[in-house]
Amino acid sequence: MDISEPKGRVLVIAGSDSGGGAGIQADIKAITAMGGFAATAITAITVQNTLGVSAIHPVPLDILRGQIDAVLDDIGADVIKTGMLANADVVTLVADRLRACEPSVPLVLDPVMVATSGDALVDDGTEAAIRDRLLPLAFLVTPNIPEAEKLTGLVVEDISGQLDAANRLVEMGARAALVKGGHLKGNVVTDVLVSARGMELMERPRLPGRNTHGTGCTLASAIAGLLAEGAALPDAVRRAGDYLHEAIARAPGFGAGHGPVNHAWVMRP
Repeated sequence: MDISEPKGRVLVIAGSDSGGGAGIQADIKAITAMGGFAATAITAITVQNTLGVSAIHPVPLDILRGQIDAVLDDIGADVIKTGMLANADVVTLVADRLRACEPSVPLVLDPVMVATSGDALVDDGTEAAIRDRLLPLAFLVTPNIPEAEKLTGLVVEDISGQLDAANRLVEMGARAALVKGGHLKGNVVTDVLVSARGMELMERPRLPGRNTHGTGCTLASAIAGLLAEGAALPDAVRRAGDYLHEAIARAPGFGAGHGPVNHAWVMRP
């Protein structure tokens, strides 16, 4: 399909966050803030808040498949965005359904493996399935540095390492890769985008504070929402990054741990 034709529909396939700062809840907020329409297929229900994840309950595969088919057969999607996929069977189901889409729908793959709190969200088999089954289908993959290291086997310690990892992800089948730099130290956070246009750096000052829960979900969904509205990839990545930066700056300060960002700041004077 031609993603330059504005339509705005995003199907998000991801887990639910009871704390509201990440997962499906963050996805819907970010896509709406970008002017898109979010539909969902929930892969798992998590028990979590700003302090961490205490339980994960996968949704039965037939129910997940039903959610995906119900949306695609009726509403349709201009972009599909994936977040937390609870196990290898879920990854396989999602990959098979994406391959069956006619015409194909661009995939923004957020390879969720580790929560902001440090909690592991998937096992080794699921990581391998994401790498082998979903990565080759991705229009864009958006790992943080620990996820990029898991997917590529490379050690990422600086911008050069981010670039190597992004290039490796493209070599592995993704059409484009955005390796985020938030886990590196320094007063500037640099994200590295590798696409058909080459390499582009996106730099923003690091913001102080602990309110970074759901930043990966928020960024990937904002990108997906902008792509669905017809934005070109580099523009979508830059605009979504600017949106997230301001959302962190205006975080409400909820919770005792890693608090949520302010997804709705664009809707307020």
